[in-house]
Amino acid sequence: MTGLFHTYLYTPILWIFVFIYEHLALRDVGLSIFLLTIFVRVVLFPIFYKSAKDQSLMQRIQPKLKKIQDEHKDNKEEQARQMMNLYKENKLNPFSGFLLLLVQLPVFVALFQIFTRELSTSVFDNQLFLGLINLGEKSIIIAIIAAGLQYLQSKLLLPPSKKNKEEENQMARVGKTMMVVGPVLTFFILMNLPSALGFYWMVSSLFSIAQQLYINKKIPKEL
Repeated sequence: MTGLFHTYLYTPILWIFVFIYEHLALRDVGLSIFLLTIFVRVVLFPIFYKSAKDQSLMQRIQPKLKKIQDEHKDNKEEQARQMMNLYKENKLNPFSGFLLLLVQLPVFVALFQIFTRELSTSVFDNQLFLGLINLGEKSIIIAIIAAGLQYLQSKLLLPPSKKNKEEENQMARVGKTMMVVGPVLTFFILMNLPSALGFYWMVSSLFSIAQQLYINKKIPKEL
């Protein structure tokens, strides 16, 4: 498994990273990470887009899901059938988030290893971003910005506010909790890692925010 990971993920990403650093980014590690992040997001765009869209749809159809659960609480088979019909009607895959995690986690692990092992080698003789921030060192500021952008991204996933606050709390309680817990965990993780990872997270979150704004415009407010 380790050999496959290095052959098909670690080595290709490292090669692309070095190529960008030497030929496209003026030997600036920060600019190299920015371009590498854009490259990764473009390559994986169909998966990221589908997952983000499905998450938004899941939030929007929560009232209908709750209605099905209430109406068929004594008939689990019919409840499951009605829920699957609702997913099919909205062309929604409720498990797409797990697919994104399965794809994104190995990529993040590869980037983690590259940024912790390779930035200190002679290949990357300039670890500064725009001559100001050393991305080979820890940075609380970058961790804060990365967590803040993740919070904004999570907030964009939530459905439009309801006039009925009690109904809104019932539907959005989990989402609102994760909107806070996720960025807090991200901050504490990134503040103890090289800021190159935090910078990658920042750029990726900015890409996700732009993508989510587009998705929110495409999805009707009421389904």
